[in-house]
Amino acid sequence: MAKAPTAPKSFESAIAELEAIVQEMENGAISLEQALERYQRGANLLKHCQETLQAAEQRVRQLENDVLAPLNPAEDMRDQE
Repeated sequence: MAKAPTAPKSFESAIAELEAIVQEMENGAISLEQALERYQRGANLLKHCQETLQAAEQRVRQLENDVLAPLNPAEDMRDQE
């Protein structure tokens, strides 16, 4: 019986784990079965990250009342002068 995957503690920890999985798979020092397990874990982590980013985007839209101003760093620098 397979154990349920544990949820990452944070977005940053999910990204770090994804990076470790990619590096481990690129090194090629794991068996096919381990690679399949890592791939599945990576897919779950990716889904978690996407959902976290979507929730953050929704929160920003709520904070900005759905009016997101385009970012123009050059214009912001002129305003400070």
